[in-house]
Amino acid sequence: MDQSEQHSILKTINLDIGYSTKTEKTLIAEAIDIEVNQGELVAVIGVNGVGKSTFLRTLSGVQDALKGKVLVKNEQIQQIDSLELASLVSLVLTEQPISKNLSVFELVALGRQPYTNWIGRLSKNDLRQIKKSLQNVGIEDLQNKKCYELSDGQLQKVLIARAIAQNTPLVILDEPTTHLDLYHKAYVLKLLKKLTRKTNKAIVFASHEINLAIQLCDKIILMQDKKVTTGSPKELLESGAFSTVFPEGLIIFDKASASFKINP
Repeated sequence: MDQSEQHSILKTINLDIGYSTKTEKTLIAEAIDIEVNQGELVAVIGVNGVGKSTFLRTLSGVQDALKGKVLVKNEQIQQIDSLELASLVSLVLTEQPISKNLSVFELVALGRQPYTNWIGRLSKNDLRQIKKSLQNVGIEDLQNKKCYELSDGQLQKVLIARAIAQNTPLVILDEPTTHLDLYHKAYVLKLLKKLTRKTNKAIVFASHEINLAIQLCDKIILMQDKKVTTGSPKELLESGAFSTVFPEGLIIFDKASASFKINP
């Protein structure tokens, strides 16, 4: 096994994503080949409706691929049973239902469900993992608060802590900065960057915060109509890939500042 394979956490081979019924298939993107390695922060970007959420659901095994392979730690995701998959991939979806009557500690503790015994009793190791997750995300002081008492930004940090407590090599988040102001968007994305360095987990997230992603991410997966391009921000910048993200006219990519701007 070569060095890159040893550190490969997520890989797709000739992957087609979309929806399938008995009578027809709806293709969203095709021939996707990506690789995400240990300790990398990777953003999935693209305009509304391009298929970012479908892509993440396919990567996490929630939705079946139309064609091709998704590999997690070199195992085909279709061949991994649900309990093992829960120890490999943690998933935070947009607007997922949670009971806000839970305390912060209780919600983060739910990340340990794949490892607890049949009555859900937390072991010393579970408690250690929960405490470490609260510390890593910087919310130890919130652990006894009820979730309904939290701001949107605080609740987002709690959901990230729950995913970290699950202790998987791959964390997938769909729009982790939704409903946050610019400061808290930057804070959450910097937190994700810190977590990849501190825990060596691979974190893949969908986002509309393209300018922040360019500054912070190791790789970017750029989704456009039925097409996916991937590379480091520098590689995508040099190839001119960012210039076609939005329809021509209103928003332009300024290569000098490596950012999107309103066309004057």
